[in-house]
Amino acid sequence: MSTPVDDPLDPLSRERSHLAGSRAALRAMREDVESLDISDVTANWVNAEVLARQIDDRIKALADLSDTPLFFGRLDYLHAPGAEQAEGAEGERFYIGRRHVHDAEGDPMVIDWRAPVSQPFYRASKKDPLDIGLRRRFGYTGGDLTAYEDEHLSDPAEATRTSKLLQQEIERPRVGPMRDIVATIQPEQDEIVRSGLGGTVCVQGGPGTGKTAVGLHRVAYLLYAHRERLARTGTLVIGPNKSFLHYIEQVLPALGELTVRQATVDDLVAHVEVRGADDSTAAVVKGDARMAEVLRRAVYAHVSMPTEPVVVVRGSRRWRVPAYELEEIVRELLDRDIRYGAAREALPQRIAHAVLVQMERSGEAPDDRVQDAVARNSAVKAAVKAIWPPVDPAKLVLRLLTDADFLAEHAAEILSEDEQKTILWAKPARSVKSAKWSAADAVLIDEVNDLVSRTASLGHVVLDEAQDLSPMQYRAVGRRCTTGSATILGDLAQGTTPWATRSWDEALAHLGKSEGVIEELTAGFRVPTDVIAYASRLLPHIAPGLAPVASIRENPGFFEIREVPGTAEVVSACGELLRQEGSVGLIAADARIPALAEALTEAGLTYLAPGEETTRQTRLTLVPASLAKGLEYDYVLLDEPQAVVDGEPDERTGLRRLYVALTRAVSGLVVVHGAGLPAQLG
Repeated sequence: MSTPVDDPLDPLSRERSHLAGSRAALRAMREDVESLDISDVTANWVNAEVLARQIDDRIKALADLSDTPLFFGRLDYLHAPGAEQAEGAEGERFYIGRRHVHDAEGDPMVIDWRAPVSQPFYRASKKDPLDIGLRRRFGYTGGDLTAYEDEHLSDPAEATRTSKLLQQEIERPRVGPMRDIVATIQPEQDEIVRSGLGGTVCVQGGPGTGKTAVGLHRVAYLLYAHRERLARTGTLVIGPNKSFLHYIEQVLPALGELTVRQATVDDLVAHVEVRGADDSTAAVVKGDARMAEVLRRAVYAHVSMPTEPVVVVRGSRRWRVPAYELEEIVRELLDRDIRYGAAREALPQRIAHAVLVQMERSGEAPDDRVQDAVARNSAVKAAVKAIWPPVDPAKLVLRLLTDADFLAEHAAEILSEDEQKTILWAKPARSVKSAKWSAADAVLIDEVNDLVSRTASLGHVVLDEAQDLSPMQYRAVGRRCTTGSATILGDLAQGTTPWATRSWDEALAHLGKSEGVIEELTAGFRVPTDVIAYASRLLPHIAPGLAPVASIRENPGFFEIREVPGTAEVVSACGELLRQEGSVGLIAADARIPALAEALTEAGLTYLAPGEETTRQTRLTLVPASLAKGLEYDYVLLDEPQAVVDGEPDERTGLRRLYVALTRAVSGLVVVHGAGLPAQLG
């Protein structure tokens, strides 16, 4: 690459020229892939389909997003970075961007932000410049490069200062889905992003600390560093609801990653149709980790010890396996603690092997085909059905929830009588299909499904807003990464379910990842100083042990509390905020949403539901407080905080819901009320 010598007369023109050249090179890379002819290189139509799909994904990954900067930074090395980074020759310059771009000769024009040579862009400092002479950040308007800012890290005479371009990028108004943070990753975030594939990381992060973006960028980094392995084992991002997943779904494609699946926990356990709902008391019991042992007992209670021998007739010979020998086989399988279904499949082969031993003792020489034939013998099949019958997970859970005696038998000394009564259905369902299953019931069925047959494990799972999961839901996620690793993201102060997580150590234990490392992000990048300070008044009441987020924003943001008499004034305030640039979220207690929706419609203000993508024409979203978690808007209008608190079953959960709603703003917050504010806000 070129040496770090700028044209002193017009460095901005030189950088724009490099941007234009890089875009042309990316376009050429895409055209090269589009022109590939695979008609004579595949052995059959299956290979052709697979290769065509891979080429299509590559073409999509090479898309040039016109309003997204192709590179956002530059590093000028003083010396060669070292043998492990041999690409950094002395004095060499690297442009850091979202993906790798090379010219016709194969020389890099833009370096992927995940490459080792890019790491100093995020980690270098005055105290530890990492051999960087110059770090340059670029400012953009749309896709046009309009400014740059230099840090001479090796110059002791230059004072340390906050990057204005970095602040502007953090505070830049947004419409549409969630943006990536690749240009603004901070050192403490970068350490988490680049942590190895083998370890599980749990990130506790308050509002605006960027934990969701850190988790998504960690996936992108792992796919870069371990692409072949993760291509085989798969990756998954789990979010709290569809609205949230829609909000974040464009982050990874913007980084060139198209193969990451996204789902909710409900999607993962969708073995039955969920048409019912539990009250909070029943949901807490069903979500308790003790239910796993109740279910395990109920499954293995189907196994009965044999009382009769098995007699196999082959030709003129009769081979008898006595009951005591059958019992030894069954007990051995139980002691091995393998899946119920796997043991059931092994049982006929074990019985057949006992028959073959007798054959060999009598002078015969049976082979594997004989053993398979004996295993399929009607007498053996009948014995297996009697000893180790098949188990249908949904039918088993249905019986537990409708048969008081069956539940009492298997929940003895695990659940109290009151807890058992809590989860028993008042009206038994006739069948699995007619049952009105709840979301918690589906998780129980998933647990039984795993007891019967092992759940497939992925290479890496990201679990966001994890603080709201029950122990049984954690188990459901954990069995999707038993042989892989996980990134757990959440904030204990934002737990708004009756079973909300009390500690991350507990959560990791339920996931089966007790060895996981817990990291805490406390620097706030998104929420303005005045807003986070106001919301933090609630922390002593909702999460006494957590440190408040410290905003690093120099701009305190716009914050105002207004006492208003009715919905007309709320709508008027929405119109006021819409005169600003960026997105606006009107957040209210769920019960107040219909009245506000009617008032907005009468005023001629168009609005979206959470998850629908904002545009420059429609920038207002009407958000029920129950769906606000994880979402961000430039400006937030929070309606009736006391109603948000009162909409929850208990005060602590209500205050946590309010904390979430107060911390969705990136540039400004207006709190409107007519009924007074909660006392905890002072």
